Amino acid sequence: MALVPCQVLRVAILLSYCSILCNYKAIEMPSHQTYGGSWKFLTFIDLVIQAVFFGICVLTDLSSLLTRGSGNQEQERQLKKLISLRDWMLAVLAFPVGVFVVAVFWIIYAYDREMIYPKLLDNFIPGWLNHGMHTTVLPFILIEMRTSHHQYPSRSSGLTAICTFSVGYILWVCWVHHVTGMWVYPFLEHIGPGARIIFFGSTTILMNFLYLLGEVLNNYIWDTQRKPPSWQDMKINFMYLGPSS
Repeated sequence: MALVPCQVLRVAILLSYCSILCNYKAIEMPSHQTYGGSWKFLTFIDLVIQAVFFGICVLTDLSSLLTRGSGNQEQERQLKKLISLRDWMLAVLAFPVGVFVVAVFWIIYAYDREMIYPKLLDNFIPGWLNHGMHTTVLPFILIEMRTSHHQYPSRSSGLTAICTFSVGYILWVCWVHHVTGMWVYPFLEHIGPGARIIFFGSTTILMNFLYLLGEVLNNYIWDTQRKPPSWQDMKINFMYLGPSS
């Protein structure tokens, strides 16, 4: 059976994220040696999310390839669970967190790069790696949304999940500051407590907005508002495999 281009593209995207993560972890920066390591940066967390998500996409494609035409109901049930996990991860984490990282990073960078990505980092992180972490995330996730339909969870459960992630990361950032006395992001050092509360609240609201944006975009692309897809339609859209070779 032949793989279609979108499946090959998912493998390529997964490999690119693995390369970015390996190169990033190989960099010896002082911030990587302090409390929390790379895990205190949302950019790194997002890279892990994207790599895991596209790993699940590739695994779903391979599972579909292996179960196609087998008629095994148990394998079909497992495939449905894998597809549900993939769709949930895109809706709740990959899209909103990925778009958030790209948008917020470049907005603050354009205003004053020293507040988010000091020029000193150019000595450690090459330009291509910076774009791999803060730019290509957006086109990659949009390509995935355009090539495969994803079934969003109920709005209440989706928003609850993204709120939990947002608040959890904010608490983690505050804990790192409590332990080390320094904020993860330089601009937080230059604003008062009230402004920080407003900023953290605004980021949580923005995350919720991006979740809703992803849902609307998915519905617009796949026209699910007028005709919810059946399971058979979803299988075709998700991972259509070409004719047997």
